[in-house]
Amino acid sequence: MSVEALARTVARKVPATAPLLKSGYRQRERIITATGGIWPGLIRAQTEKITIAITAHCNFRCMGCNYGRDFMPGAQLPLSIYEDLIEDAAAAKVPAIRLYGGEPLLHPDVVRMVEIAGEQGVGCYMTTNALILNQKIDALHGAGLRKITMGYYGQGSEFDQYVQRPGRYDRLVSSLDDVRSKYGADRLELQFNFLLSRRSANPEAIEAMRAFAEKYEASVQIDVVHYSLPYFQEGEDRSLQFRPEDADDLRRSIDHLLAIKARQPEIFTASPMALVSLEDWALKQQDMKIPCDARKLLWIGADGSVMLCYVTFPLGNLHEKRLRDILYTKQHHQAARDAFELNCPNCHCESAARIEKHGPSNRKYSAMAAQRMQQ
Repeated sequence: MSVEALARTVARKVPATAPLLKSGYRQRERIITATGGIWPGLIRAQTEKITIAITAHCNFRCMGCNYGRDFMPGAQLPLSIYEDLIEDAAAAKVPAIRLYGGEPLLHPDVVRMVEIAGEQGVGCYMTTNALILNQKIDALHGAGLRKITMGYYGQGSEFDQYVQRPGRYDRLVSSLDDVRSKYGADRLELQFNFLLSRRSANPEAIEAMRAFAEKYEASVQIDVVHYSLPYFQEGEDRSLQFRPEDADDLRRSIDHLLAIKARQPEIFTASPMALVSLEDWALKQQDMKIPCDARKLLWIGADGSVMLCYVTFPLGNLHEKRLRDILYTKQHHQAARDAFELNCPNCHCESAARIEKHGPSNRKYSAMAAQRMQQ
């Protein structure tokens, strides 16, 4: 068992130890980041999470997404390949996977996939749009699923406009109501991923999101609209992407997020320093030169492609070779070093973790957060 897996096990069994273990993990990661900045050759891949896009099919047509259209159209990961993948992940002591899409609930074997992860001792959670979650939650929960994350794109007609499917918001609410009535927060963890974009960067939208999360006893992760992921887009005429003239609206939005964080510290997954940094990630984009820790990630596409992260560094394809023959090869470790040194499009994936593990950024944004939360 890896140190990280052991720490998670201890934290589950003795919850009081969780803050100390988390602090120790972050301190170790800061040391690795600092050392890697001097000797990049010391950076090596150490996979902690594999995101598996099990299908490219989707029942939405979101403004900011290309899945189900011109990105891997029609692709779906066969169960046999998934079984080999999880077996190899377990053998390599990879602690967690995320089932992703497209819309993972559209995969006919999704329940069995959750079961297989549990049988192999690999932690599993799912990112879904939740539209048909109520139809499958009993089977999924019975298979061992205990955490679900989902995108939040507004409410009512605003939501329907973003997903470009009329009437979907009412259906989503009905689904979530059913799920929460059956499975309370003590039995199923829900997390909304709030897309911070030009259309949502205002206190009114943020307050509506906060109330929505409270209704469903969910936490919230704040995601800035992407600028480099191959399966995300910036909307027609870049309508979702931030521009220099949005700086004031963005600052007001960040201040509102900080105010909520001060009142309800558990509602947002991000720390105050990570929230403050979102302003720079949104406006500076590729100019944010903070080491990337994609060495901890793997991304697997519905077509079997294996990449270090969502954006770049192809490592192979599961239709041609097994994961065990891809993990921790010379190519894998080199990709981890290249990501660390930002020899890539430099996306903002894992931005919160990158801020917290990078000493100079940690100090900078901690000070900024403390100052702004006192105002």
